[in-house]
This record gives sequence, structure tokens and C-alpha cells, in this order.
Amino acid sequence: MFYKKLIIFCSLLLLLSTFSAQADIQLKFGVYTSDQPLTMVKKFRPLLSALETGLSQKLSQMVKIKMVVAKDYDTGINDLVSGKVDFSRFGPASYIKAKQLEPGIKLLAMESKKGKKVFKGVICVARHSDIQTLAQLKGKRFAFGNKNSTIGRYLAQNHLLAAGVHAADFTDYAYLGRHDKVGAAVAAGQFDGGALKAGTYKTLLKKGKALRIIGEFENVTKPWLASKQLSLTMVAALTEVLLEMKDVQALKALKKDGFLVASDADYAPIRQAIEQNHEFFQ
Repeated sequence: MFYKKLIIFCSLLLLLSTFSAQADIQLKFGVYTSDQPLTMVKKFRPLLSALETGLSQKLSQMVKIKMVVAKDYDTGINDLVSGKVDFSRFGPASYIKAKQLEPGIKLLAMESKKGKKVFKGVICVARHSDIQTLAQLKGKRFAFGNKNSTIGRYLAQNHLLAAGVHAADFTDYAYLGRHDKVGAAVAAGQFDGGALKAGTYKTLLKKGKALRIIGEFENVTKPWLASKQLSLTMVAALTEVLLEMKDVQALKALKKDGFLVASDADYAPIRQAIEQNHEFFQ
């Protein structure tokens, strides 16, 4: 009788253990490498941990989030479109491209920068360069970021175009893939000018890179997105937790102060810049 009860007790423990494991919710969060991979992990892990806590409380189930860092923009976009990851944080141009590929992708929220939905992109030169204006970049070498980058390509090219500078005006130009690589290449004299986000520019200055801004333009803050496959319950929970996010340290790591309600209309200026991008190459 004792052994029979022991077997039943052990079976119940095993059943409860299995149920507990099954009850855990596993989510995958995707980003692409706009900066060094280690920088990306340091930037997002605190916020993902805060999300785990908030979602677990809201859903009354343990939630774990695994971070997936894609090697480039296209891979990151495809990860969300295919459902390989459950939710992602993209730049505006990547959101627009992903939405074209999969209309079922949903906006969760957008980042807040000092309570606003905009932040700066910059065009810079080496600190001791003779170049003072955008027009003086004609006949020079220029570094862009990724071909899918909002700041590193579309908005920078739109800003240059407004100053009368076309692609054909450069003696050479290239897409270097990441904001930090652009700034480093300009500081090293490999290119005469380059486009990158203001945050990366400030970081490079702190690291001793000799750079100077000759142009600034506004970009819309980054959206957080849900894959088509993610349940409506989880979409709603993620949105609520993001909008309610108050974890100071997590937000500080992201260099943002919170999240705001997002709509597709917020990204209309970026969509327009993409649609007009061909004019830069004429």
C-alpha cells in the first residue's frame, strides 16, 4: 500500500511539473544589428526583463522572452514576416517594408523621446574637414547606413536632395550597414561625409571620434510590432505593458522615456520619403 501511494504521489508531482512547464509562455523578440550585437543586447535585455515581469503579472502565467538578433535588416524583417519571432522593434522604413510583405503585422506601440514621437538623424563630416554645408559634399565620398535604413538611407537622401545633392554628385558612395560603422569611417577619413542617428553620433564623440554635424533632420521614433501569428490576447497585453512601462533603468538603457500609442499614419512622412527616393538617383 505504501509503495502504491508513493507511485501515485510521484506521478502527481510529475504531472504538475509537466503542467507548469507547459504553462510557461515563451516569446521571441527580434531586432537587427543597427549597432554592434553586444550593444544591442545591453540595450534591450533590461526592457525585455521588465516586459517579462509585466506580462507575467497581467496574464497570471510565467512569460519568458528570448532575444533574436538578426545579422542584417532583411533577415530581421523576414523573421517577423515569417513568424520566426513573435514581436520586433524596427526602424520606420523597415516597418513599412514588413507591412507591405505581410499586411497582418500589427503596431504595438512607438517609442517616446522626451514625450515626443520624433528624434534626430545627422549628416556629419570629420571635425577638421573644410566642408561646412551639404552642397559642399558634391564631388566628395559619402557613407550611408543600411539600404533599408530610415535615417541611414531614405531620410538622409531626402535631406541631401532638398539641398540639391544627388547620388551622381558624389565621386563615390557606399552602404556600410550600421550607424557606428558610418561614423567611424568618416572620422577615419575613408569617407568625407556620412549619415547616422544622433544617438550613435554622441556615443562616437564620447569614444573620441572627431566628428562634426553639418545637417540634421527629424525621424519618427521606432515602432514595436507584432507578427501576424501572435494571438490578439498577447498583442493586447504587450501593448498595455509597453504603454504602462515605468522601469527607469530599462528605459534608460534604451535611451527612451516610455512608449506612446502608435498608428500607421504616424509613419506617413517616411512612406513618402521612400516613394520619392528614386528622385535622388535621377
